Amino acid sequence: MLADRCDVASNLLTQGLGLIPRSHLSEGEGLLIPSTNSITMLFMRFAIDAVFIDRAWRVVRVVERLRPWLPAIFAPGAASVIELPAGTAARAGTQAGDELMSEPAQR
Repeated sequence: MLADRCDVASNLLTQGLGLIPRSHLSEGEGLLIPSTNSITMLFMRFAIDAVFIDRAWRVVRVVERLRPWLPAIFAPGAASVIELPAGTAARAGTQAGDELMSEPAQR
């Protein structure tokens, strides 16, 4: 499991800001940014893992331990990206070609 609590950046403001307002992500947290194949680490304060996925939720690229202040990172063929705490992808064994699943939150 990559995240059991994953927010969705559902509008231009939240997509543009991403995790910039946050000081960290706790284990189990994530942020899904739909409709993009790139991210930037400018203005970020902590490292993350980025899992780029296509429209079918197949992993296109995994970039581990992205450091703050890096310029844009691209993944041709990606439709969205999931940002996770650094080290999550390695712990989960996530790699290109994996198929992810999403389940609604239990209430």
